Amino acid sequence: MDAQPDNNNPKRTSANEGWRLTLFVCVILLLGAGGLAVFILSTEPTAGRGGAAKDTAMLVKTHKVERGNYRPEIVAMGTVEAARRISLRPRISGRILERSDAFTPGGILEKGQTVVRIDPADYENTLKQKKSELQQERADLTIEKGQQRVAHKDYEFFQDALPEEQKDLVLREPQLKIAQADVEAAQAAVDQAQLDLERTRVEAPFKALVVERNANVGSQVSPGDTLGRLIGVKKYWVAATVPLAKMGRLSFSQEGEGKGAPVKVRNTSVWEEGRYRTGYLYKRVGTLEEKTRMARVLVAVPDPLARKEKTGEPPLMLGSYVRAHIQGGELVDVIRVDREYIRENDTVWVMQNGELEIRDPKIAFRGKKYAYIRTGLKEGDRLITSRLTSVVEGAPLRRKGADASAPDSNNQSEAPENR
Repeated sequence: MDAQPDNNNPKRTSANEGWRLTLFVCVILLLGAGGLAVFILSTEPTAGRGGAAKDTAMLVKTHKVERGNYRPEIVAMGTVEAARRISLRPRISGRILERSDAFTPGGILEKGQTVVRIDPADYENTLKQKKSELQQERADLTIEKGQQRVAHKDYEFFQDALPEEQKDLVLREPQLKIAQADVEAAQAAVDQAQLDLERTRVEAPFKALVVERNANVGSQVSPGDTLGRLIGVKKYWVAATVPLAKMGRLSFSQEGEGKGAPVKVRNTSVWEEGRYRTGYLYKRVGTLEEKTRMARVLVAVPDPLARKEKTGEPPLMLGSYVRAHIQGGELVDVIRVDREYIRENDTVWVMQNGELEIRDPKIAFRGKKYAYIRTGLKEGDRLITSRLTSVVEGAPLRRKGADASAPDSNNQSEAPENR
């Protein structure tokens, strides 16, 4: 007898009803989620072009540029050197009897001041001897002149009997010339002896700083021996190097035509901020520095030890490494901007009608701090001084401190902003 399903089983009926309820709830949840998504999409706000541009415009600082005439400053590094330097040597031999107290390293010698005095005794005796010889030669010349007068009388008596070629011998002309030559030689010997005596005093040829002394009282010296080394204190040089491209902006002093361009010399490693010495551009050396291949120039600094002025100016130290700020030639009708605002590939950023504009200016000259622009910017342009993370031609901009709703215009009449 076959078995029949038991439809009256209460447990199976309950399970079927639970599964149908779960399926119904899932369907309701899916329908609700779909309806919610449709509602959100249907109520999203529409993007407006004007509002989006306003919200995404970059905030920048600008500077209104102006044209003018400027003298750019060219900065060069150099070393302080002596304009006059000599090795002091005697012209005669002898023993040093005296020495000036100023003849010591660091001392200052005045022009014509006696540095050392060599024992003059031998030279005084030589001078007396040469003077005596001169007197003897003069006496011989006087005698010869007397003999010549006698010869003239004899010649008048025998004039017709003597041939013409014997005239000079009869008149003692050769003897007279010899006597005159002997007097001149004796006079030269006296002059030389006098000169050697004067040279026993070794004098400073100019006002000088003593940097080295090699002799003292009691030293035996000869011509060619070095007594010491002197440096002129009237003027020092700063031997500096300048890029060849900037040499055309430099004005040098000409012979008899005054001084070159003014120069401020600073020793930044030693002197306090704001202290400097003034000089002028003196000469171009005419050769390149071997390592850097830059042009060599000389800057003259008068009174380098600051002995004349009582303004507390710092003295220059020989051999020190200094910075020379040279005033260049005038640039006419240019725009001056900080070099940091010259961007990559020598471009500048300008705010034009609320948008970023990238320009390629023609730079007339580059100094250490400023660049001078001939063309590419015009009077009143607003140069962007801010750093931008994204640089795109035509990108919308807002100017810091200005009304964001008002477009920026280069024609606005207002004072330039501080950077």
